[in-house]
Parts: sequence; structure tokens; C-alpha cells
Amino acid sequence: MRKTTQLRNLITSKELEVIMEAHNALSAKIVEEAGFKGIWASGLSISAAMGVRDNNEASWTQILEVLEFMSDATSIPILLDGDTGYGNFNNARRLVKKLEQRQIAGVCIEDKLFPKTNSFIRGETQPLASIDEFCGKIRAMKDTQTDDDFVVVARVEAFIAGWGLREALRRAEAYRQAGADAILIHSKRADFEEIEAFMKEWGGRHPVVIVPTKYYRTPTARFREAGISMAIWANHNLRAAIAAMQQITSRLYREETLLHAESCVAPLEEVFRLQGAEELAEAERKYLPSGLNGDRP
Repeated sequence: MRKTTQLRNLITSKELEVIMEAHNALSAKIVEEAGFKGIWASGLSISAAMGVRDNNEASWTQILEVLEFMSDATSIPILLDGDTGYGNFNNARRLVKKLEQRQIAGVCIEDKLFPKTNSFIRGETQPLASIDEFCGKIRAMKDTQTDDDFVVVARVEAFIAGWGLREALRRAEAYRQAGADAILIHSKRADFEEIEAFMKEWGGRHPVVIVPTKYYRTPTARFREAGISMAIWANHNLRAAIAAMQQITSRLYREETLLHAESCVAPLEEVFRLQGAEELAEAERKYLPSGLNGDRP
């Protein structure tokens, strides 16, 4: 089954589906091996892994290079956190073309202005795009895709910007009519109340995606009860990696020995396995001459 079809099936499933963040090929492979059916290519995580801010400081072509490695390493669909589409409708539709070439299954764009700022940093001071402009961007993206199952998710930032439920509903409905395949409704509150109020008014008219980073205490059962289509664990592989690297690096600096560190890290054999070293060894046996020096005259 094509990756695009896999993602569309997840988005339209009658059950709550959950996908997991990855920010490079290694983390993407780990997500697939854990059993997740899909990957969230997080803009925050990818930019952080590059050592830059989540403000479109990494160019969209640099993001594409990371995505290509992620796609090659996995067989499950990737949904890209595509920020604002990296510009206007023309940038966004070119993005769709390039994503399809790399077998990326879908992209989520948010209704903020380029360059964007992460939603959890001074969210209420961030201006939103006009509805008409954002709808034009959605239509351009949908008109550009060549695979009917490629997914475009429209992310509504009205709650983040402090504009309230009415505006969130107004924008979500406009984006649905413009052709978005799903709505991502975002919130920075520590409770589920904003999302729950939206879902009651929304009435199941279109698939809804959430990112419960801030309201992580909410039981997942409540997401199911509310009729959420998909939840995204959006940045936890990156944050776990940061914590682990800080811990082992500090310990090695203090102790000046590897003696106690080895039991705290993955064995090299696990690194080689994730890299596919065994496949290469098999290929060498199949394709390389048996003698290391090749033919002699």
C-alpha cells in the first residue's frame, strides 16, 4: 500500500490513531520498529537537531534533505510539519511537488505568517494569516498534488493567538471548504477544555488532529470520547535524546572514564543493526568478488 494511502486511512479511521515524532532517519526507524503506524516530521525537532530555532531558520530544501533520508529508512507514512508552507501559495505548491517525489505522505500547514515562530513562544503576539490567503494556499496545494491520497492538513492557530472558539470554528470551516483533508486544532492550555469545546461545536464534519503537548495529563480516552481522529506525540524523541545526551556527556566529563558509561548507552551492535549493516554484508557476499584483491593478471 502506498504511503499516502496509509496516511489517508489513518486520518479517516473511525478509531483514534496516534503517530510519533521523528527528526532524522534513525529516530524515524525507531518509531516504525516501536509499532507506530505513522511519523510526524516535527519542524521544531528537525530545526533543533540542526541547532537552529523553530523560526524557518532552516531552509525548506534543508528540511527536504532530512525527509528524504527519513523516507528511505522507513515503510510507514510521514506527515510533515510544514510550518506555513515556507512562503506563499507558490512556495507551498512547489513543496507538495517535492514531497511527493520523496514519498512523503502528507503535510500540515499552519495559518500564521512566514517566517513562523513556535506556537508556545509568545503565541498571543503572533499574527495570523488572512482566511482568504490561507484558503488560496490550501487550494493551490490540492491542485498541485498528483497522488489523490496525498494529505493536506490545515492547522488552526486561533486558540494559540487568543482569538477564541468562534474564530477557530470559522477558520476550520473555511479550510475544510477550501479542500483540506483534515483540521489540526492547536491549544497551549494545560487542560482539554478548548479542544473539547471545539469538538462539540464541530460536530464531526471533518477529521480533526490534535497535538496534546501541553495538555498531556488528559487521558487518551477523552480524545476518543471527543471524536478526535489523530493525536500526535510531537517532540518527545527529541526531548528524550537531549536529556540522555546531557546526562551521559556530563557524566563522562566528570568521571573522565568510559568504565561506568557503557551500561548506560546502546551497544555498538544496535547502532550497526539500525544502520542495516547486515544487509550490506549480504550484498557484499552476493556482488563482490570472493578475493579482496580482485583478479590478478
